[in-house]
Amino acid sequence: MIRISRYCILLILLLIASCYRERERFPDINEVYPSRSFPSDMPEVFSPGIICTGLNERDITISPDGREIFYGLSTGRMVTIMYTCYDGKRWKEPVIAPFAADKRFSYLEPCFGPDGKSVYFLTTLPVRGREAKPGWAYQNIFVSDRSDDGTWGNPYDPSGCINDGALQFYPSVTKNRTLYFCRTDPVTGKHALFSSLLVDGIYRECIRLPEPVNTDTTGPYNVYVAPDESFMIACIAELKVDYNPDRANYFLFARNEDGNWSGPIPFGPEINIRGSNAMSSSLSPDGRYLFFAAQYTKPIDSDAIDQVSLSRIIRSTSSPQNGNYDIYWTDAGLVQKMLKELRKASKN
Repeated sequence: MIRISRYCILLILLLIASCYRERERFPDINEVYPSRSFPSDMPEVFSPGIICTGLNERDITISPDGREIFYGLSTGRMVTIMYTCYDGKRWKEPVIAPFAADKRFSYLEPCFGPDGKSVYFLTTLPVRGREAKPGWAYQNIFVSDRSDDGTWGNPYDPSGCINDGALQFYPSVTKNRTLYFCRTDPVTGKHALFSSLLVDGIYRECIRLPEPVNTDTTGPYNVYVAPDESFMIACIAELKVDYNPDRANYFLFARNEDGNWSGPIPFGPEINIRGSNAMSSSLSPDGRYLFFAAQYTKPIDSDAIDQVSLSRIIRSTSSPQNGNYDIYWTDAGLVQKMLKELRKASKN
């Protein structure tokens, strides 16, 4: 009996130690968002050490109830979509999304449908009737639906006209289930934004947006469209801005009262960070926060340069702002301010 008791005590101690190490490794966050701080007027790295870890993180989408998050992750060997959720007590450690489990293929750019019961995303999965190919030979938009038990189902082709082109990517779904997405011309390599309205469960017609969104000289990519279609945020490489030259930058388009789109207006240097290329953007479901991906390399403390150890180098390269993409967030009042200025200018 004594031996059994000692064994039980040892086992309990090991379990406690294991739980402590796991809790120490992954923070215990029970806030509305998996972050210990919230941004104001200036952007901050979103959820450092939890979602933003020093790998390439981008493409964040949040469920309408705010309890689930999908985002894109690139490690060099793996390009996939990660998933975390709030279980009523804390945010869980991110894991690979269930519909991205087949590691033969790549996945990025998730976007929740308006009711939170479906997720659209980019994948290299082939559509029905086509052979699987390595690399990025295919860029298709697939969907996963939530099952009655809350789990996420297998990915499938939404059919219709969505995957009729060679390379389509970055889905953005509005309240009325209009799907906006980008498509690349395989010959010219130029991007263009398309839209398609879901009619009787089928995306019957894909329409290329007219000028000033798509033009002969500019091709927007990775475009986020607001749920009410009142504005869009596009990444554009061809238009230059003085504070971030020779890079792709974020631009805002506003929907006018007549249903047409305004010309693109660049965000300022707080969003178009010098030396960074625009990659992806979105808004929180309540419209309070703007999320965007950017590259920034935080300088090493000059006073400690002569004493940098290997362990410190490893820590600095395994944390946000190391030159890889991080997800930033800021107060979305910036967007509303720009929209007011655009609409005021259009009336003059």
